[in-house]
Order: sequence, then C-alpha cells, then structure tokens
Amino acid sequence: NQMKHLIILVCCFFIKAAWAQPPVTQPSPDTEQQIENITENNTDEETDDDTYLQSLSEFSRNPINLNLADAATLEELRLLTPIQIDNFITYRTLLGKFLTIYEIQAIPGWDLATIQKIRPYIMVSQAVNLFNAIGSRLKNGDNILFVRSTQVLEKSRGYKLDSSQATNFYYGSPQRLFIRYKYSFKNLLQYGVVAEKDPGEELFKGSQKYGFDYYSVHFFMRNAGIVKALALGDFTVNLGQGLTQWMSQAYRKGPDITTIKRQAAVLRPYNSAGEINFHRGIGITVGKNNWEATLFGSYKKIDANFVAADTSLLEVEDIVTSLQTSGYHRTKSEVEDKGMQRQVAFGGNFKYRLYGLQIGVNAVQYQFKLPLQKSQYPYNQFALTGKTFGNYSIDYGYTYRNMHFFGEAASTNKRKLAFIQGMLMSVANNVDVSLLYRNISSAYQSLYTSAFTENTFPTNEKGLYTGISIKPAMGWRVDAYADVYKFPWLRYRVDAPTTGKEYMFQLTYQPNKIFSIYSRLRSESKPINYNPTGLTLNPVIPQPRQNWRTQLSVKLNSIFTFRSRVEMVWFDKRGSAAENGFTIFTDLLYNPMMKPLSGNIRLQYFETDGYNSRVYSYENDVLYGYSIPVFYDKGYRYYINVNYDINKRISLWAKWAQTIYSDKTLIGSGLDEIEGNHKTEVKLQLRYKF
Repeated sequence: NQMKHLIILVCCFFIKAAWAQPPVTQPSPDTEQQIENITENNTDEETDDDTYLQSLSEFSRNPINLNLADAATLEELRLLTPIQIDNFITYRTLLGKFLTIYEIQAIPGWDLATIQKIRPYIMVSQAVNLFNAIGSRLKNGDNILFVRSTQVLEKSRGYKLDSSQATNFYYGSPQRLFIRYKYSFKNLLQYGVVAEKDPGEELFKGSQKYGFDYYSVHFFMRNAGIVKALALGDFTVNLGQGLTQWMSQAYRKGPDITTIKRQAAVLRPYNSAGEINFHRGIGITVGKNNWEATLFGSYKKIDANFVAADTSLLEVEDIVTSLQTSGYHRTKSEVEDKGMQRQVAFGGNFKYRLYGLQIGVNAVQYQFKLPLQKSQYPYNQFALTGKTFGNYSIDYGYTYRNMHFFGEAASTNKRKLAFIQGMLMSVANNVDVSLLYRNISSAYQSLYTSAFTENTFPTNEKGLYTGISIKPAMGWRVDAYADVYKFPWLRYRVDAPTTGKEYMFQLTYQPNKIFSIYSRLRSESKPINYNPTGLTLNPVIPQPRQNWRTQLSVKLNSIFTFRSRVEMVWFDKRGSAAENGFTIFTDLLYNPMMKPLSGNIRLQYFETDGYNSRVYSYENDVLYGYSIPVFYDKGYRYYINVNYDINKRISLWAKWAQTIYSDKTLIGSGLDEIEGNHKTEVKLQLRYKF
C-alpha cells in the first residue's frame, strides 16, 4: 500500500497539468486517416455506419469506471492495444482498485499519448453501480431525437426527365431525410428507431406508400446478471478476425500499426442509415467467470438482381445473379430489385478467457429463398452459388509479457480454407512492432466480412504485413509499414494472377496540445487490365501510385485552431497512363468553451489529370456525420459548418458545401449528371434531448 500511494503521488506531480481535457468534438488525425482509407478501399463508397462515433459520445457522457471495467469494455473504445489492456488487468489484479485517475500513468505501456487519447472516456470511482435493475435503466436514461436533411441544390438529369416519356428516371425528390430516436442509459441499455430516405426515393407515395424507404428498430441491453448482451431487432455480429463475420466498421492499413487486430463485442446494437451490414432478429450473449456464449438468428429481405426462369431455355427455377448493396431504390429497376431475396442467417460463438489467453469458436449459416448464380465470367469461377452456405472458424488471442499473438482459421461448408495470423510486440517502451500473415483460398467466400486484407472481402489472397512505430524523443513518432501480397486467381478487371506491394512512412511531431504536424509518403503497386489499343487479350500491368501528404494543426488560442494539408499524387509515373494530382486546403475551427456557437470553414484547391490520380479529404460535418469526397479534374471546394446550442435540450447544425470546377460544363454521369460547373450541398440537423 505504501508503494501504491508513492506511485500515485509521483504521477500526480508530473502529469496533473497535462490532463486538462477539452470537449470531445472530432476524431483524432489517425482515425481520420483510417476512415479515408476505408472509403478509398471501398471504391469511394462512404459508410453510413456511425455506431462507433455514437459509442464514443456515449462513453464521453458516461465514462468507463476503471475499477469495474473488463477487457471487453476497454476493447469497445478501440483506443488501446491488446497488450495495454492486458497490462491494465494485471496491474489492477496485483495492486487492487484505483484510488485516483492519475494512477493509470503507472500502468506499463500506457504512455502520455495513450492517456491523452483515452482520458475523455474513463473515470475512477469507488461507487457501486446502483442502476442494474431493468426498471431503473428504463427510467433514468436520455431520450435523443435527431432529424437531418441533406440536398444537392442543382438538379441532376434523373430529376429533369419527363416521367411520361422516359423509362429510367428518379421517382422521388432530391432530399435525403434521416430521423433517429434513441433512448440510452449509460452503456447498459438502449432502444430506438431509424427512418431514412435516400435522394431520388419516394416518400408516402408510389413505391413507398408507408413513408420512408428504410426503417430500423432495435433494443439492446448489456450486463444483466448472466446475460452479457441481449439484442432484439437490428444488430451487428463480429466474430474472430473478420474471416467469418464482421459487420462493424473495421480499420485497414493506416498510420497506427497496432490496429491490425479486430476488436469488438460479438453483439452490438445497430441504428445507423446503412441498409446492408446488419442482422434483423434476436441475439443473446450469456457468460460467467471465464466463459461466454452467443447465439443469434436473423431473417430479412435483401436487394438482389432477379432473373425469372425461362422455360424455352429449359430453365426451371428463378435465380438472382447478384446481391445489391447500394441501398438505393430510386428508379424502376432499383425498386424492382428491392427485397427480392429472402435471407435467413443463424450462428453463434463460444469464447473462453484464462489469464492472457482467449479462445473462440465461431459459426454462421445462411439460407436463401432463391439460388444465387453469378454471371459466367472467369473471375467468378469461385463465387458464392446456391441457396445455402456457411462459414466456421476458430480464433485465439494470447498475451505473453510484451507480445500478443492472435489469429483465426476458417473454413466454408465446402472446406475451402482461410488463415490469418498476427503478432503485436512492444520491443521497448518507445518501439512497437506488428506482423500479420494471411493465406485465403481463392474459393473461400463469405458474407458481411471485413478482415485485414488488401481485398475488400477476404478471398483469393496471400500476404505479409509488417509495421513499426518508434517514439525516438518526446513529441516525435515514426510509423512505417510494408505489405506484400499475391492474388492467386483472377479478379474483377484483372485477367491474370498478380502480385502487389504497398509501403508507408509517416513522421509526426506533436510536442504539446497546441501544435502538431505529420508528413506521410505512401507507395503502392497493384496490377490491373490496361488495353487502350483493344487487343484480344487484356494485358495486365502493374500501375504504381505514390502520394505524399503533409498536414499541420496549430491551436492559435483557446478559441481558434488552424489546420492545413498539402498532398501530391503520382500515378504510373513512368508509364503510358501517367497522371499527377495535387490538393491543398486550409481549415479554421472556432470552438469557444462554454459558448453556444461553434463552427469551422475550409477552402480547398485540387488539380488532377484524371480519376486515377484522385485525392481524398476528410471533412468536418454535423454531429455523428462526416464526409470524404473524392476529388479529380480541376477546381475549388469550400464549406462552412455551424453548430448552435439553443439551450441544454435543443442543438442545431448546418453545413453548406460547394465544389466549383474550372473546366467543366457537366458534372457526373448518367442520371446523376448535372449541367454547369458547380455542385452545392446543404445539410441541416436538429437534436432534441428530453
């Protein structure tokens, strides 16, 4: 006890002045880069899943009590490595409950940078939780209503066509409407409903006579005795390392080399606008002491390209050729595809923890009403087919001193195999190393998965990733990784087995909370079909892409923050398809303490030779929202965000964003084509707490 009190006094003396915490308003620079990487890897499709941002906000309002927290709760933050979590559990087991928050400085591996990231979401209290009763949880929580409207002011071609003559046009209005009601009590119970209409979809008429195109309802409870989680309605399932199932947002390659491991609760509530990555049914997790078991079942209608049987060709069964994932129901064909497939999914997980070891067994099984039969292209030879299929796996995690090992071995019902094996190691107090090997069969197929792979989905890939993070001096950080991979079979727009590689080096300097700067060089080479002369066979050639980025952030005073980025892109630099890209932007953020008004503005210039040299930029947005537009060609973009808290219950957000092209008279293509050289988006949001 004397030693523990001495540790506390020393920690308080050295770090108390560094722990004054501003309000949590924006993700960290590392998180922004990770979200940019997700959008780029998903072919410019932004995710509508804001569950993680909601979770951080909930933890900010109701911090985790470190004297009661288990490993699974700390994993939910996604801010700590498995080694740091294991060190925390070991420290608390050996020395007892924390007496003050400053004591966490003594936990091995918890440096000041880690503490500053996690500090807004944790607390130390000796009080016992008095609100475990269901009745108390249902009465003492927060009710929050969100209403959001978004619209591009310029009308695109899909809204201008004459519906009496055109066969392909947008049925509905150009507004996107989003309504969410949620009741939540700390992190223990929540329920709510979501209604959403995409631009071009009808509302209370035509194909949407019952109002909105998409509805979502959920009820979720945690830690009620032996029941660790209970999900009714919409929920997500996360198993292993993403080979079998992973529905929550998952990071890919980025500056934080310790995020290679997938960490999340098996069951999580879902109340976002995305219409694909969730289950609809019931799920339950029960556990006691060192074991935990989860079972779930789901039934929902999903969008699919339907092809009726043609008896003249001896086709006796209706089929679907693909599962639609856009969530759009704006045109006749999109409306016809809505809910054409029926999907039943069920499965479970058994998990056992003992000291630093965790072992899990996972299974998920699918049944469809109509058989899935992909188009007869060579790259589809191993694609999912039929009415039933399943995925099964064993995963583990083991911490030994300064090393953490993890992995998953998975199989389909056709015995096609996939493996992931990774390691995180703290070589020294200022050096971390990560390593991940994956070997995934070309015939391994899965649904709703997101493993740490180069491909969007885990299939047809072998690769080795290595990363290192060094903190050579106070305020300095060096991050680097190398990833080499191979695709043994053909892929979309790649008509041969290929190999690829990617490297990144980033230098960050952040001596204090006022000033930070990072500079990043990233290089990748990925083969693709290149056939400008129309040869009979498509030549497959590597097309290297490099980009260099530098971003600066300076807190000018307690009110204003200045931020700027410069980025350059070189695509196929010495090849026949060479392109260059460039962008620069400047932000000014206004965020006074204890004032009702805040906001930020950006001015950006971009110039690229084409789409291959495109650039991405994370944008500030309304609460729980973010934008990551893709920029190519030449032009300017600016936006203005404003947040005003009318009182403690009502808050308003507004965003005006416009992109102006210097050499265009048409923007976009198809039904999204806009006449002119500018595109303007307006977003309004209201939050009412009661």
